[in-house]
Amino acid sequence: MHILVTNDDGVTAPGLLALAQAVQPLGKVSILAPDRNWSASGHVRTIDRPLRVKTITLPGGLVANACDGAPSDCVALANAGFFDEKVDMVVSGINTSGNLGHDVTYSGTVTAAMEAAIWGIPALAFSLESAENNTPSDYSTAGIIAGRVTEAAIRYGISPHLLLNVNIPDLPLDQIKGIQATRMGLRVYHDKLDKREDPRGKPYYWAIGSLPTGIPERGTDIGSLAEGYVSVTPLQLDLTAYHFLPELNTWEWKE
Repeated sequence: MHILVTNDDGVTAPGLLALAQAVQPLGKVSILAPDRNWSASGHVRTIDRPLRVKTITLPGGLVANACDGAPSDCVALANAGFFDEKVDMVVSGINTSGNLGHDVTYSGTVTAAMEAAIWGIPALAFSLESAENNTPSDYSTAGIIAGRVTEAAIRYGISPHLLLNVNIPDLPLDQIKGIQATRMGLRVYHDKLDKREDPRGKPYYWAIGSLPTGIPERGTDIGSLAEGYVSVTPLQLDLTAYHFLPELNTWEWKE
């Protein structure tokens, strides 16, 4: 079992180290991750310039490959033959905050796993949700949970072109109530636009606002975390709204 570890917080982020250490007992681990932070980058592929990779050593002696591309680029490189051995599974994270509801469309952590799913490679994205979305100081519990979920994914298997989005509450291990299979919840965003002028009188804009919240409905990723459970949400790449197709087929397209 050859496991690729990547993330969107950058190759030196503590969450990536915790994840790599957690999955080491499960197979051969290779690390290929961005050389800088790509948070909220979405599903990016670099096609207008070459990608460069350098080798670094992480704490504990783990060898890692740092790429100047996006998380999705790292996964594509790995699956296209960067490593001598074929990649069997991709794990992404552990992100410094939760990726819940529609966050999955923004998240570099999740879209790295989506890139793997495009290639038909089993993939998991891990995120650690702190109480107020602050950067966690300790990833030990999240690492243990990530190891357990990855082991189960290897043992049971994941259907091609699916991925698992895993969100872990920032709690001591003995306070986590368990692991639940969930659906995507409804994230609530509070974005505002702050318009300013530069010294030359030209306008520029800041997208600001308080941190996103969510509706803690039972059975959703948001509700599961609110109750102290780890949330595991299976995601698929087919975004077709099948329920709308019959109505769409009744439309008349006027010339």
